[in-house]
Amino acid sequence: MHYLDHAATTAVLPEAAAIACKVMTEQFGNPSSVHKMGIEASGILEHARKQVAAILNADPSEITFTSCGTEATNTAIFGACRRKGRGKHIITTAIEHSATLNTVRHLEQEGFEVTYLQPDADGHISVDDLRAAIRPDTVLLTCMLANNEVGTLLPVKEFGKILKKEAPNALFHIDAVQGLARVPIKPKLWNADFISVSGHKIGAPKGIGALYIKKGVRIQPLMLGGGQERGMRPGTEALPNIAAFGEACRLRLAQMDDNYTKVEALCAQLKEGIAARFPWAVYNGKSDMPHVVNLSFPGCKSEVLLRVLEMHDVYVSSGSACAKGKASHVLAAMKLDHTRIDSALRISFAPSNTPEDVEALLDALEEGTKRLKRE
Repeated sequence: MHYLDHAATTAVLPEAAAIACKVMTEQFGNPSSVHKMGIEASGILEHARKQVAAILNADPSEITFTSCGTEATNTAIFGACRRKGRGKHIITTAIEHSATLNTVRHLEQEGFEVTYLQPDADGHISVDDLRAAIRPDTVLLTCMLANNEVGTLLPVKEFGKILKKEAPNALFHIDAVQGLARVPIKPKLWNADFISVSGHKIGAPKGIGALYIKKGVRIQPLMLGGGQERGMRPGTEALPNIAAFGEACRLRLAQMDDNYTKVEALCAQLKEGIAARFPWAVYNGKSDMPHVVNLSFPGCKSEVLLRVLEMHDVYVSSGSACAKGKASHVLAAMKLDHTRIDSALRISFAPSNTPEDVEALLDALEEGTKRLKRE
């Protein structure tokens, strides 16, 4: 199998799976219990919190565990916007994940106004456009760190600096789900109030995420309950997933530079192969990190090409997994024509990939595109 769809999800790292299994079967106490097993479970919880905090360059007290990146994003956006008397204007971008876009659209129905910053043809967002969008009643800027479809990085450092100068009472949320363990996270340098991350993108199980909440920032939780996670996320903590997330963060942080170099080499190999075999292919966006490559094969419908690749045990995607096959709103926002959008593929790497995976992809693409062009 040649799996090149790591922006959608990743296999669980063996070390993370081992820790999750041990917590499920041996150290299964409730972290809120006051007996010995509960105290042991609480220690596991706080150890994982430190591991996640380390990769986020944060204090452990600033980390709240959630069920996923979507819940973390919802908590930040709703919490920031429902502070009374703080304004009714939200700024986001047109290339956000649905976890952000659907949340701000819901808030529009509650009377909020939303400005959607538009990308250029390369998938980048302008700092000047942000500056022009800020208003006295701006309550929140929410944007991603790394785009999940075309791999562009948003200028979050500049965004944070401008926002805090022009609208000091507004809060800044960053969706770093795709950036985690790929680029360094720097909440203080970025003036970030919230950062959302997810475990299954970096080798932890599905069903675990975290939200960085800057020390001193106060928001209301989405749910009410027993007071776990300092009252921000009630409900018994998913300790096996949390422990696995912590271990995945530890491993990815220790190997981040080496992993980046490895993925960079794989990306270069892919682009060399594309240039040699498919000079007619077109890249979509100018990716700022090697982990995500988006390109179109005009004349070859992506949904059909995906099935051909699958016959060769090669797995990529046509866009965000959460879109479930719908046309990419990211590529549409970049104003690409229908032919390019309809033939787009997203290839996304992880450190577990090999040069053999790239060659298998190129071989399958060659067969698939020839067959589709004949048809």
